[in-house]
Amino acid sequence: MPTVACPECSAVNRVPDARLAEGPKCGRCGAALFQGRPVDLTSASFAKHLNAEIPLLVDFWAAWCGPCKMMAPQFETAARMLEPHVRLGKLDTEAEPEIAARHNIRGIPTMILFCSGREIARQSGAMSAADIANWTRGQLG
Repeated sequence: MPTVACPECSAVNRVPDARLAEGPKCGRCGAALFQGRPVDLTSASFAKHLNAEIPLLVDFWAAWCGPCKMMAPQFETAARMLEPHVRLGKLDTEAEPEIAARHNIRGIPTMILFCSGREIARQSGAMSAADIANWTRGQLG
């Protein structure tokens, strides 16, 4: 039974595998655990999502970055393609520089795929939604 962090309140919820696709809701705040869009990650929520048992794909980006702006709608579409088996999150490197530094982000956009808190793959550069989904699925086997 994997754990999933709520996109609204970051509470950690246990959800049976068989019920992941049934629109589970947060036990604390009642929000849908999967909303078909990336979660905005902050220093307050990053660790909860990172350490949940569902894989986490993070887009490290910044508002001034042209390729990041071009990839944003593609990343949002990829969220609808990959949920509920992968959580997608966006982390603004300007707002959270310490997290970006901890993960050795040297260029943006950079995506990192985490499983149970550990980095398993990394990809830099803008990608289409289909490429993001295919790359992610390929990394997860």
